[in-house]
This record gives sequence, structure tokens and C-alpha cells, in this order.
Amino acid sequence: ANKPKIALIIGSTRATRFADIPAAWMKAQADARGDMDVEVVDLRDFALPMFDEPASDAYMPSSNAAAVAWQKKIASFDGYIFVVAEYNRSVTGALKNALDQAYVEWARKPSAAIAYGSMGATSALAHLRAISVELQMVPVRNTVHIGGADFFKVHPLGANAPIEDIEAGLLPSAIATLDDVVWWANATKAAKA
Repeated sequence: ANKPKIALIIGSTRATRFADIPAAWMKAQADARGDMDVEVVDLRDFALPMFDEPASDAYMPSSNAAAVAWQKKIASFDGYIFVVAEYNRSVTGALKNALDQAYVEWARKPSAAIAYGSMGATSALAHLRAISVELQMVPVRNTVHIGGADFFKVHPLGANAPIEDIEAGLLPSAIATLDDVVWWANATKAAKA
């Protein structure tokens, strides 16, 4: 009855992004479980400026209305699953900026990812986990990586096959990731209560 509310945050804003495909697939996996409510949160829908506040909202309230709206949105969730593109071995600038626009709203909530790129976005995910720790999130162990031949099979610049063609390889990590997110969301909600 009191299912955790999880944001599935699309971390790329490019017009030609691939992110919508893994985001839709991950949302379908989460929705099929019934033990969490997942909402897609698209960074395109938030006109965030480059971080320009005098300090983090950990120290003083943000003055930019877009940043405040973003903080309120992020605060409404019990955990986060990031859709992570790897740009030059790190997260996108848009995602890093969105992470920096809030602080207290992220704290003591789980974070996970579905990450994609030629190497499965392993470097980007390592950066995201380090950022998550600094923001006092709880990065979970499991994640979904779409890399190598699977990535090029489903990416539009590769074979552009449907993601279902590689689903069998993704499902075990998706199940483990979602298990982690639900467990930690419930645990952190209980601890905060």
C-alpha cells in the first residue's frame, strides 16, 4: 500500500539521444513488479541553468526558480534510477549539473542505474557512484549495463534492433537492480520515519 516512489531520471538531453529506449524498457520492468511506483523524470523538462548559486542548498536556499522546482521534484521521491549515457568516460554535463542543483533532496535515498555505451558506461557509472556518495545517496550494488556488441546491436548507429533482442542478457541485472532499489528505498524510508 505504501510503495516507494522511484524516479527514473533520463540523464541525456540531446535531440538524438538513445536514452528513451533503455528508459522505457527499465520502466516496463519496474512496472511489471508492482512493488514500486516509477515515474520518468526527463531533464529536458527542466530548464536548469548551469549551477550558479552562491552555495549548495545544503548551506543556503537556492534562488533560481528552476533550481527550486527541480529540488521540489527530486524531494518527492524515495529513490532514483538514472539512465546513464557515457560521454568521454563520464556522465553527461546535463546530468552532473542536475545533480549539483540539489543536495538535501538526494540524501539517504538509494540510487541505481541503467547505463549504456560502448563499454557499458562503466566509467560514467563509477563517477555517478562517487557523486552519489558525496550527495549522501545510497548507491546500490547492482546495475544494468548495455555495452559492447549488445549496445551496437540496439543503438541507431549500429544495427538499430529492438531492445527486446538483447533482453535475455539484461533481465538478470535488471531484476537484481530493482530488488536493491526497493529494499533500500523501504529501509531508508523506515529509518527516516
